[in-house]
Amino acid sequence: MAEVSGANGNHGVTLNIKDGDMNHNPSRSASNTSDDDSAGSFLTVPFMQKLIAEVVGTYFVIFAGCAAVVVNLNKEKVVTEPGVSIVWGLVVMVMVYSVGHISGAHFNPAVTIAFATCRRFPWKQVPAYVLAQVVGSTLASGTLRLIFNGKHDQFAGTLPAGSDLQSFVLEFIITFYLMFVISGVATDNRAIGELAGLAVGATILLNVMFAGPISGASMNPARSLGPAIVSNHYKGIWIYLLAPISGAIAGAWIYNIIRFTNKPLREITKSGSFLKSSRRNGSN
Repeated sequence: MAEVSGANGNHGVTLNIKDGDMNHNPSRSASNTSDDDSAGSFLTVPFMQKLIAEVVGTYFVIFAGCAAVVVNLNKEKVVTEPGVSIVWGLVVMVMVYSVGHISGAHFNPAVTIAFATCRRFPWKQVPAYVLAQVVGSTLASGTLRLIFNGKHDQFAGTLPAGSDLQSFVLEFIITFYLMFVISGVATDNRAIGELAGLAVGATILLNVMFAGPISGASMNPARSLGPAIVSNHYKGIWIYLLAPISGAIAGAWIYNIIRFTNKPLREITKSGSFLKSSRRNGSN
């Protein structure tokens, strides 16, 4: 609901891949998996571990962030809107460092899809990842609904405070910003991979701080869809499905366009190397 506004803050979104040797990079993502994983088999233990990590990670991101929203509404703004922003940023940062080396810590269908469009994540694994993220968000929202029921029942989802167009444009911009940062700190060899979680969490905090009062600062289809499913409240849900996905795709592609390369244009366009993560040759 519009009155929840800023309290709705963003939610989880994610860390990803870092180009280079998987075994030496703590920020390694699901896209830089072994040959067995990239084959897309849904029966392998490593892939199931990735899905479990996405469910658990998304659960805690949504639980903590939406809990801050609900408590702030129920307890006379005791958390405050800046406090809600901090919770969203911190919980994403913590979960990125917790499971980023297992699943890539996407926690966000928009991020997963954006990486797939840039060939940094296998398309055949996208449906399973998206399902895991939505399941985690729905479970977290359901848990909060059970805890804060009756007169304390509050909608922790996202709703436009102004016009639909205003919220759509804002969601597109802040998700573009978020994905641009993720692409820079988590997929570029020159970035400091160990700081990726901090950078992503800080970006979410900033976005929620100024966009929360207007659109709820979703940036994540799963973050908005989970509470909507639990509360059967789908008003404006199309905004939070289309805007984050389109914004994330645009952000990922723009970063890939400006990514440094010393290869000639002819070679780049022929091989499509600017879309692919580089891989080091050598032993494990």
